Amino acid sequence: MKAAVYEGPRTVAVKDVPDAKIEHPCDIIVKITTTNICGSDLHMYEGRTSFEPGRTFGHENMGQVVEVGSAVRKVQVGEYVVLPFNIACGFCKQCERGLTNYCLTMQPEPALAGAAYGFADMGPYQGGQAELLRVPYGDFNALRLGEDAAERQTDYVMLADIFPTGYHATEMAHVKPGDQTVIFGSGPVGLMAAYSALLKGAGRVWVVDHQPDRLRKAEEIGAIPVNTAEQDPAEVVKDATLGLGADNGCECVGYQAHDAQGHEDASLTLNGLINSVRFTGDIGVVGVFLPEDPGGEKAQNELEAHGKVPIDFGLMWFKGQHMGTGQAPVKRYNRALRDLIAGGKAKPSFVVSHELGLDQAPTGYEHFDARDEGWTKVVLHPDGHGNGHRG
Repeated sequence: MKAAVYEGPRTVAVKDVPDAKIEHPCDIIVKITTTNICGSDLHMYEGRTSFEPGRTFGHENMGQVVEVGSAVRKVQVGEYVVLPFNIACGFCKQCERGLTNYCLTMQPEPALAGAAYGFADMGPYQGGQAELLRVPYGDFNALRLGEDAAERQTDYVMLADIFPTGYHATEMAHVKPGDQTVIFGSGPVGLMAAYSALLKGAGRVWVVDHQPDRLRKAEEIGAIPVNTAEQDPAEVVKDATLGLGADNGCECVGYQAHDAQGHEDASLTLNGLINSVRFTGDIGVVGVFLPEDPGGEKAQNELEAHGKVPIDFGLMWFKGQHMGTGQAPVKRYNRALRDLIAGGKAKPSFVVSHELGLDQAPTGYEHFDARDEGWTKVVLHPDGHGNGHRG
């Protein structure tokens, strides 16, 4: 089968790899029809993680079931399914608590928790930027889709990661109807966080970034764009709230945050939120931060290379703020969000700028990594249905 394989920093090749196959009676095999390039893929693509050459990328996946293991009872061949990026067993202590993002069974390293498709330090599993994908514990991990799945793939595929992840940020920030919410980052996850806050009835939502094309997307959905190349986000938010700050905020950038001049600073967005959110406000952090960053010393300094980020904890403590962190437990949200899509209440595909065939994956990575104008979200179709720029 064809797959997008990591060959080294900023090098992806589409090549033949062994077909995915049933390895356990609870496995299913999915023919991938739609798979996304994610912002967190770029950390690995740039060589900033321990992702091994030869592995297949892709943790935002959906497609059609083509084979099921002998123990599979619910999922059937021919059904369209979307796959949470979390690979979970459903029966360990963490999964029983709904924390499928920290499954203990599927992570082979005893000192760690959590597994994912095609992701550094999250198990040996191949990614779905390929023609076929093996899905462990298919009955638990696959979310079945309705009759409109085939024609609405660019909506439903967002349930694999970025829509639930953006929603999770707003859950950790306790966004409620009428709240004033500030989102740092207008990449796909930041846009999904803003969208989720608006779906929840937030009164005002600011989106902070310095990428004009992405800020335009935020404005299109009803958020207020704040361009850090021109404005201080904390001042903008405080000026609009009698000096108090936002009720809550979301961090949707991660450890490679950088300013408009390109200077990288892992503390930039965290400190921006601490300053922008009011006393006793809540902050949800879903941007990726890692305990080890092989490229961090050169890009920032030795402390950041080991995950030590100098945040304004004194100010955070003084303001009595609360911060929630970590990857999203996608299964906690994906069924409800699926039904919002099916009922016409949500259309997360608004973030998509390009639909490409799998063979164009190297081009997609190059442009998305460069933050080129108009490349807000890249969707790949291994079944050959990519049609270029969406417009």
